[in-house]
Amino acid sequence: MRHIAKVFMLLVACWVPLAGATTEADLTAQVRESSERMIERFENEKNLYHENPERFYRLMEESLEEIVDFRRIAARVMGRYARQATKEQRDQFVVVFKKSLFNAYAKTLVESGDFKVAVLSSSINARDDSRASVELEITSPSGSKYPITYSMYHNKQDDKWYIENVIVSGVNIGLAFRDRFDQEMSARRGNLDQVIANWTSQIAEEEFEAEPN
Repeated sequence: MRHIAKVFMLLVACWVPLAGATTEADLTAQVRESSERMIERFENEKNLYHENPERFYRLMEESLEEIVDFRRIAARVMGRYARQATKEQRDQFVVVFKKSLFNAYAKTLVESGDFKVAVLSSSINARDDSRASVELEITSPSGSKYPITYSMYHNKQDDKWYIENVIVSGVNIGLAFRDRFDQEMSARRGNLDQVIANWTSQIAEEEFEAEPN
């Protein structure tokens, strides 16, 4: 559904890396501060989409790669097929998956209008303090509200938190794409190279459009 695509891209675009918060209150505060700062930055730079689209895409890619572990997400989208894939195939799918998202939702992101982000709470996993979830609420220009959950993990090597999945209005983005990958593998009779070569922005758009209201 189109609003899910819009909210998803707004969320990941309005994020910067977070230093290693050790308490839930710290994590909530950092997410709130990060969101406010990046919304302001995006509003200042979104005109680049029309004035200098190449620079806009480059800035978006740089921003997203700082906070989204695309390699981890792409491996989960591939599911059991990731174990069968060669390193070259896994690397190529990271590239095409990321590109499909950028191409599908850049215009949606730019034309989204004003929106508000409320960071509600954070929860660090009691059994694994390198995992956490953050609850947010997005209010669209029309007044519609969308509940959001970030699934996050703490990278101990650089002491920062990264997004590894997003749930928007009950739709698990990672699972939705994994189901689509399974469908593509079946349709192409298990030919992994063909699935990767034909993974385009159209697939990303269709996947969100297929979600219920």
